[in-house]
Amino acid sequence: MRNAETVLAVIRERGKQRQPLVDLYRQLFNPDLYLRAYGRISRNTGALTPGATSETVDGMSQAKIQAIIEAVRQERYRWTPVRRIYIEKKSSTAKRPLGIPSWSDKLLQEVIRSLLEAYYEPQFSEHSHGFRPRRGCHTALRQIDQTWLGTTWFIEGDIRGCFDTIDHAVLLSILAESIQDQRFLRLIRNLLQAGYLENWQYERTLSGTPQGGILSPLLANVYLDRLDRFIETELLPAYNRGARRQHDPQYHSLSSKARYLRRMGRPEAARRLRQQAQTLPSIDLTDPTYRRLRYLRYADDFLLGFTGPIREAEAIKARIGAFLHEYLKLELSAAKTLISHGRTRPAHFLGYEIAVSHCDQKRANHGRYKGRRAINGQIALKVPETVIREKCRPYLQAGKPIHRPERTNDAVFSIVAKFQAEWRGLAQYYQLAQNRHRLDRVRWTMECSLVKTLACKLKISGATVRRKYQAIIPTEDGPRKGLQVTVERGEGKAPLVAQWGGISLRTNRQAILDDHPSEVRNRRTELLERLLADTCELCGSQQAVQVHHIKRLANLHRPGQAERPAWKQWMIARQRKTMVVCRACHYAAHAGQPRRRKALGTDHWRAG
Repeated sequence: MRNAETVLAVIRERGKQRQPLVDLYRQLFNPDLYLRAYGRISRNTGALTPGATSETVDGMSQAKIQAIIEAVRQERYRWTPVRRIYIEKKSSTAKRPLGIPSWSDKLLQEVIRSLLEAYYEPQFSEHSHGFRPRRGCHTALRQIDQTWLGTTWFIEGDIRGCFDTIDHAVLLSILAESIQDQRFLRLIRNLLQAGYLENWQYERTLSGTPQGGILSPLLANVYLDRLDRFIETELLPAYNRGARRQHDPQYHSLSSKARYLRRMGRPEAARRLRQQAQTLPSIDLTDPTYRRLRYLRYADDFLLGFTGPIREAEAIKARIGAFLHEYLKLELSAAKTLISHGRTRPAHFLGYEIAVSHCDQKRANHGRYKGRRAINGQIALKVPETVIREKCRPYLQAGKPIHRPERTNDAVFSIVAKFQAEWRGLAQYYQLAQNRHRLDRVRWTMECSLVKTLACKLKISGATVRRKYQAIIPTEDGPRKGLQVTVERGEGKAPLVAQWGGISLRTNRQAILDDHPSEVRNRRTELLERLLADTCELCGSQQAVQVHHIKRLANLHRPGQAERPAWKQWMIARQRKTMVVCRACHYAAHAGQPRRRKALGTDHWRAG
């Protein structure tokens, strides 16, 4: 049987050529695809979170893969209803439903996702950026920043409850156009109709793909690709015409007179006419022969930039709404689908404010364009004021920075590292923002809160904290003051260092933050090699070998615990959150009963 990379390469090539997929179901019998899927999702945060059953990644084995393959081969695999929970929705009191599948369902979904992604990824639109390899929020924002020059109107699109209202019949019909395998389509249909458990009450799913499922984002992209095609084939050709806008007659007249006066030796009069001309647009903003429409989508949110009259922008919005309603059975959210003038009211997309710059006084001061207006019509990406307030709020009380009492039980190293991680994530996401310097308010608030948290933990003053941990941190922009905590380790090991600060707030318009990075082309990870060795790493047995997983290594270092058993010592020594063991050793580890009985070498024990 062919390895996973060969199978995916063949499917990817068929996708590039837009050839239909035949006999795709048979690929689900390939164990190498399941091993690859296990290597990809075993480290996910939710891998140890149970769904409707108690099954998690803990206890993963080759036997489990073979059991899934056998059930799929006999067409008797049954999807387990997902366990539904609710998470808070940003900037809303409403909550978003989230489905948690069982581990076997996650594994099979990842195999199906890899097959479908290999086929559909070459066919997806260049205007789609959400949940795709080598694309993310920053690639979408950079496309707007670099190519949407001169936009007049922004059309913000939001599909109401997109993931929950995807029509199953429409989705299956879209898949059936390219996948000529009824067994595979039947498996997808059964997944969509598996239902969910809410408060342990079973509910049917008549529409939608459950948020939280591994396959859901890809299915949503396949579904909304029809919207991308409609806009690319119908709207963009209809609303893009003209090479460039005509010159404004009055501006052209004043500029010509200014050039004439300069040649005649009257520079002062020429300067006055030039200044008068630069209060006018250089082009005809109402030119009927020129239109530009640009489009971009991230998941179920999309943004259009239009250069033309407002009535045509409203017509574009209406045509998109009609297409979604008639062909995809979706509805636009009236409250979130807005048309805004780029120079007077910014659009909001992916957490940024997007506006069109306008300032007649801002002039170029070098090069061939010296003296000309420099920023008019340029796209401006900004940090919203609401984001700054929201990020400061957890660290404030009555408008002043306070300590975080829930963190005082952590080690000093962990406190500093956590504050720095939160600050780094925020600062890096807004690298493209022109007003990124305004995040300094968040930095100052977090730094004061950090100092007060350490002072509360150590029972000392804030000034003492700064004196004790103050350090000079080298950065690309030179040395900067910050805080630093160093934890010395054993002989021959480098110390652990946690720092606060040292992150520049300079705008970086070339930044890329890939929220779906491409996978490493390595067929066998270290974990898979250990699993395929089929040998217990504690006792050497080769019977019923499976993988023991823990959430974090810190759980093995808890103070006050009794003497650590051999399996904990083994994981701590190797800094691993996984251990390949036989069934007897695995059960004993969960029961807290392993004890050293018989040495099989330098680092093997028999559990009893």
